[in-house]
Amino acid sequence: MSQKELYNVAILGATGAVGQKIMRLLEEKEFPVKQLKLLSSKRSAGKQMIFNGENVTVEEATPDSFKDIDIALFSAGGAISKKLAPEAVKHGAVVIDNTSAFRMDENVPLVVPEVNKEDLKEHQGIIANPNCSTIQMVAALKPIQKAYGIERIIVSTYQAVSGAGAQANKELEKQSKDFFEKGTMEAEILPVKGDKKHYPIAFNALPQIDVFQENGYTFEEMKMINETKKILHQTDLSVAATCVRLPFFTSHAESVYIELAKDGVHVVDLWNELRNAEGVLLEDDPATQTYPTPLSAAEREEVFVGRVRKDLDNDRGFHLWVVSDNLMKGAALNTVQIAETLIKNNWLK
Repeated sequence: MSQKELYNVAILGATGAVGQKIMRLLEEKEFPVKQLKLLSSKRSAGKQMIFNGENVTVEEATPDSFKDIDIALFSAGGAISKKLAPEAVKHGAVVIDNTSAFRMDENVPLVVPEVNKEDLKEHQGIIANPNCSTIQMVAALKPIQKAYGIERIIVSTYQAVSGAGAQANKELEKQSKDFFEKGTMEAEILPVKGDKKHYPIAFNALPQIDVFQENGYTFEEMKMINETKKILHQTDLSVAATCVRLPFFTSHAESVYIELAKDGVHVVDLWNELRNAEGVLLEDDPATQTYPTPLSAAEREEVFVGRVRKDLDNDRGFHLWVVSDNLMKGAALNTVQIAETLIKNNWLK
């Protein structure tokens, strides 16, 4: 802990799902807050929220909102982050941004504290929180990479609707009800609200998360590919991703195939690495049908891993099933953990 014991903290996007979880975690973890400032769009300004038993009025975010702020936790969309993060830094705040705005900027650390906290030492005022799907995968794979090296990753995701926002959750609820009552469903949001076509998510699977890129991959898939290489400090790593939205509310699940750099590794070796990994919980016992699910991972802080098994055709190949709450570790918790790590190591500067 640095000599300064209490900190002025701002949450941008405080009325959103992630912003509310960030505020709750600051309370639960007794984060050293001197004064909390809650910021949002003009539409939500004036709302009252409770922090540590006291009412806090939500204010409209402006460039001057960050005067005297030490730590600013951003979760309000990439365009807003690009506009306001540099302004916050000018006022002396350290920004931890939960959007894709700065993730691939070579001057901005992209951090999962259990994986690459040392990168925080090089920050220049802005730190990026990775994509939710990337966070849980690299948390599970880092101990394996450290012990045996990884040469290839192929991941297929099964992602919760909440990753597309509260309105997408409401659409799933309405479509489910309409399906049984009317036999028809209307879609206005998924797979991408601003894209040309929309499909029902209820009783369905949508192999598109975010917009398609020229190479045929979606932006979500390219985020996983590029962020994984940056976080693991392995530019030559082969990574492929297919991201799919499924009709449940919370927690992302992933089927991950990896190829190691070493021969002769067994499942028990991977189990041992995962059991000792910070922030990871191994739930893997086929005999008792023990494995993580999105429901069992909801509201939990850990990254859960199960179904660890060796590939039948490649001695260096292994399969893993990785599940984590996308709004918890995948967003709010990782943001707060970055702030805690900065304070603990005196890296705020």
